[in-house]
Amino acid sequence: MAAFHRRHILALVGATLVMSSLPISRRLQANPVPTLKVYKSPSCGCCGAWVKHIEANGFEVEVFEMEDVAPVKAHYRVGPSLQSCHTAVIDGYVIEGHVPAADIQRLILERPVARGLAVPGMPIGSPGMEQGNQKEPYDVVLFGDEGVQVFTEYR
Repeated sequence: MAAFHRRHILALVGATLVMSSLPISRRLQANPVPTLKVYKSPSCGCCGAWVKHIEANGFEVEVFEMEDVAPVKAHYRVGPSLQSCHTAVIDGYVIEGHVPAADIQRLILERPVARGLAVPGMPIGSPGMEQGNQKEPYDVVLFGDEGVQVFTEYR
């Protein structure tokens, strides 16, 4: 009985090590990811480019085009200092602006207590805002009732 127990534990440890060594995108494929719902203006090209970035990284996306996204931002309590051109929701979290897919994947895996992630403004070089080799430094911030903190720095 003890040998079976030991083998079972070793198998679980081995499976955990294998899963932890996989890239985040592969681990998410093993566990289905909910659809990302994007609210954007029909005329916004950078929003469309961001959606393509998200889809290219394995997310299913449902787009809702609307002339005024402000009511969506208000509903999800995205403050003016955090706002960008589009708002998305996934698995109970708000994604505001040009957040890289890797950060959304990390958010879903780590499940911090927060309202969501934001990239305030429209920094050049963020997904959907590519301008050749030009890149502005920017932060992805985690926000919620506890305040705002840096989630990832891009320099």
